[in-house]
Amino acid sequence: MKVSAITHLDIQKIRSEFPVLDQQVNGKPLVYLDNAATSQKPKRVIAKLKEYYEGYNANIHRGIHTLAETATKAYEATRESVRDFLGAAHVEEIIFTRGVTESINLVAATYGRSFLQKGDEIIIGTLEHHSNIVPWQMVCEEKEAVLKVIPVNDRGELDLKEYKQLLSSKTKIVATNHASNSLGTINPIKEIIELAHAQGAVVLIDGAQSAAHLPIDVKALDADFYCISSHKMYGPTGVGVLYGKKELLEKMPPYMGGGEMIKDVSFTKTTYNDLPYKFEAGTPNIADVVAFNEAIAFVNELGKENIHQHESELLAYATDKLSTIPGITLIGTAHHKVSVLSFIIEGIHHFDIGQMLDARGIAVRTGHHCTQPLMERFGIEGTVRASFAVYNTKEEIDSLVEGLKRVVNFLKQ
Repeated sequence: MKVSAITHLDIQKIRSEFPVLDQQVNGKPLVYLDNAATSQKPKRVIAKLKEYYEGYNANIHRGIHTLAETATKAYEATRESVRDFLGAAHVEEIIFTRGVTESINLVAATYGRSFLQKGDEIIIGTLEHHSNIVPWQMVCEEKEAVLKVIPVNDRGELDLKEYKQLLSSKTKIVATNHASNSLGTINPIKEIIELAHAQGAVVLIDGAQSAAHLPIDVKALDADFYCISSHKMYGPTGVGVLYGKKELLEKMPPYMGGGEMIKDVSFTKTTYNDLPYKFEAGTPNIADVVAFNEAIAFVNELGKENIHQHESELLAYATDKLSTIPGITLIGTAHHKVSVLSFIIEGIHHFDIGQMLDARGIAVRTGHHCTQPLMERFGIEGTVRASFAVYNTKEEIDSLVEGLKRVVNFLKQ
């Protein structure tokens, strides 16, 4: 993995690489603050998609003609880049999926169904996205296993004391996110992993909200499974990654059957392919995987340290500015956060806030953010969420604050 010294980023130059930002929405300059849902794409990613379709569109791995070989080389180059990006030991530990949701479902449906028994326990956190809740509920119901949940404190941080109490010899799987999509909380995953391993459990980390913001080294973390999505780190939609330790992936049955995941097929018996192809049935999302490589290069060249420093400055600035707005309550005030700011305003529904901000060209997310149990923990239906990326500016935050003050003044009249 590339490590860059902290430097001053030229944000205006970076913004010029994102065509979608240069537009007006409802007659106002676009202020895009919904990056936790999906980040925008730089020109180099868009150009790579065009290059693939115009230059070497072909199916991969099976063809021997020039276009097929060129496409295969480009596809596999991304796999190597992901391996380096995550610090994985082996390229065959990198499985391409459609996103973090599919990656988690793959593990639940293969490892979970194969190794869970009646009475075994799975532990997840209160901070989880629905995609890291529902698959485990499904496998628990099927295998008659028990799902346990780590509570959070009023700041939105996992209670590690309670986590330690939940762990036992019955614990077989622990699944938690690296960073919360709705509150921004960064979880102490190294400690979570170490405690789980001491009980013989395997650990899956949902890295959807960490991949573009935080350093990741799966070997140093000793993570058993780690999941990321391209579209949350400046890459195309429809591409995800499951990292899994080789020894675990080799024990797991295939997730889907079809072409590519086989060595030999007869009507009496099928022999499955080697890793990683055992888990990649059918024609994959070739173009977007190829373009994902450009997104990884973009992040590497800017440097995660530099990105994190800029986003942390934006988060601190926004936290201070929003705190001056009458009636506002910040939801999720953890000591360690990625650049997510979630809040409510007394007496004003979050949907109304979102719609009125959109009228001023400001894009935020409203609702429960696919974390309904977490919203219930705080006794609310949902929040307004502003989430920042490397191309955002303090001036955009000023626009958000001005817009929120106008909302308050208008609706309080």
